[in-house]
Amino acid sequence: MTGRGRSPASAAWRRLVASPAARAGLIMVAAFVLVALVTPVVHLYDARTDANLTSRLRPPTAAHPFGTDSLGRDILVRVVHATRVSLGLAISAVAVATVIGSALGFLAGYLRGRVDLVVMFCMDIVLAFPATLLAIAIVAMIGPGLRNSLFAISLVSIPAYARLSRSSVLELREQEFVLAARGLGCSGWRVLAGHIVPNSLPPLIVQTTLSIAFAILEAAALGFLGLGAQPPTPEWGAMLADSYKYFTSGAWWVFCFPGAAIMLSVLGFNLLGDGLRDALDPRLGQG
Repeated sequence: MTGRGRSPASAAWRRLVASPAARAGLIMVAAFVLVALVTPVVHLYDARTDANLTSRLRPPTAAHPFGTDSLGRDILVRVVHATRVSLGLAISAVAVATVIGSALGFLAGYLRGRVDLVVMFCMDIVLAFPATLLAIAIVAMIGPGLRNSLFAISLVSIPAYARLSRSSVLELREQEFVLAARGLGCSGWRVLAGHIVPNSLPPLIVQTTLSIAFAILEAAALGFLGLGAQPPTPEWGAMLADSYKYFTSGAWWVFCFPGAAIMLSVLGFNLLGDGLRDALDPRLGQG
């Protein structure tokens, strides 16, 4: 029971904000998203003109709170602007994968038969390879860049949504409310769109949040290998690739802050995803 006068969405929100871990994840995610949206508005950035060799490898100071890199570029400015690139790539890739994968899974689970066999066979082929290695191989074949990275990350993320949405359809298609809708004369597509899909959204929402964390890591891996964002575009993984050579030279700030951005963003989305999973579980509202 969700309580008198309380909608399921309101009850889920209350459970979400009641969890300290979920609140922490929500705050972290909101902070990164806010930085990504606001920074380009309040601070224009030109990666081609920000180098200053006279200030290279300076430790954190009041003028440069995160220090400077090997070309004298302000690391704080680059980390902040890289937030838009890294988060934009991860969220866009997951959005594409969510739409395509969920649509394929819904069709496979509802139509069954040959459609189900073909769709799931294709998904099994993709799942036969480690996701990160497959993404690296795809970008290595088609060429580096943000657009190709988005394509590769989306492709390797599709099977998770296809399998999840298909399992939801198989579970829901025999439920009483679905059988009642069919008995009232609703068409198959109306049953799918009006009854099955809405009730399949909670696990997909959780999967989307967790997938963004994984996509951030994949984007950083591609950037670190030189297959993602190309210089001089700031991106967290590419910044790590430029700075790892200074690991033993004492210039800790060069790699510390881009690495911290990756760690905190992934942690935030994982905490939020875990909180959403608990909040959207209808069994938590019973008792």
